Amino acid sequence: MSQTYFDHNATTAVDEKALDAMLPYFRQAYGNASSRHAYGMIARRAINQAREQVAQAVGVQPSQIIFTSGGSEANNLFIRGVADYLKPSSVVVSAIEHPCIRRPAQELARRTSERWQLRQLAVDELGQVQLDDAASAMAERPGMVSVMLANNETGVIQPVAAIADMARAQGAWMHTDAVQAFGKMPLDFAELKVHAMTISAHKIYGPKGAAALIIDKRLLLKPLIYGGGHENGLRSGTENVAAIVGFGVACELAKARMNELSARLTGLRDYLERGLLEMGATVFGLGAPRLSNTCYFALPEIEGDTLVVRLDKAGFAVASGAACSSVTPGQSHVLEAMGVAPMLARCAVRVSLGQDNTQTEVDGFLKAVGSIAEELRHLSGVLI
Repeated sequence: MSQTYFDHNATTAVDEKALDAMLPYFRQAYGNASSRHAYGMIARRAINQAREQVAQAVGVQPSQIIFTSGGSEANNLFIRGVADYLKPSSVVVSAIEHPCIRRPAQELARRTSERWQLRQLAVDELGQVQLDDAASAMAERPGMVSVMLANNETGVIQPVAAIADMARAQGAWMHTDAVQAFGKMPLDFAELKVHAMTISAHKIYGPKGAAALIIDKRLLLKPLIYGGGHENGLRSGTENVAAIVGFGVACELAKARMNELSARLTGLRDYLERGLLEMGATVFGLGAPRLSNTCYFALPEIEGDTLVVRLDKAGFAVASGAACSSVTPGQSHVLEAMGVAPMLARCAVRVSLGQDNTQTEVDGFLKAVGSIAEELRHLSGVLI
């Protein structure tokens, strides 16, 4: 049975052009970029070119790019790196942040000797951060703030620039995790008014193992990893040249394709959601500005995990939540923050479309969902 992949918010396939660019750096041009000989110089030039490609994709200078192993490392570098420079105060994050922001912020507050406090921003029923709560939090003069640009579960886009204005007015360092937004909506570092931003390769048809923390040159950070002083002393360790090269090419491709792809996926997502709503589904975040490719829905009384497993057997790969959180199953903290009833939250399933998905695949998916739901409801009635 052929499998249809509808889980692009978890990861994407490496684009052929990115893969072709990467291949020489595994076997022919395999030098260490810190070496002074010809092999090393080739690797260094490749990294420099990739740094320019990433910078151009988000409107910054190459010197503002710090390459990391992934979005989680970049987010931790901001939280921990800023905390090590500042006098302890409070760290403000939204209630719907990815665990790689929530967990380091919680850990910072848990260490009583450091005297940091954690403040979470409330969201409304559609999953958007409430600006009045953000204003209240900023009045407390926090040291740093992190609000994601688009939520990985609902796809709801957050008012980052407005929150950044408030943060700057109080002298706080402002960060956004733009991993899910990158490649799916226009992204300009200056327009967001942040001091730091995280993006990642494997969400935009690049390889796993490459990401970047983009920083305002005035931002003071201490590294998480000490060693040979790579990445201007902020991230030591031998560079993953092949992955960084793939990241650079993926950024170029994402920027070139974004407008056309976003328009096509918006139509496909809306078509999918019309079919789900006709089945009686709830679509989370419906009515809020969302990413073009993301649909987070629930069919009442059909448990999400069960539906995901059955759909997988029917040939459709979807998710019951965030893939990065699958090791700790339970109710989505995002839906909990939105005030979704626990019983409905347990039914949540995420579909995230990609560049190769078609309406024919969506039609097949809707047919499979309807058939499985009918079967499960009939079985439930028999058991009762």
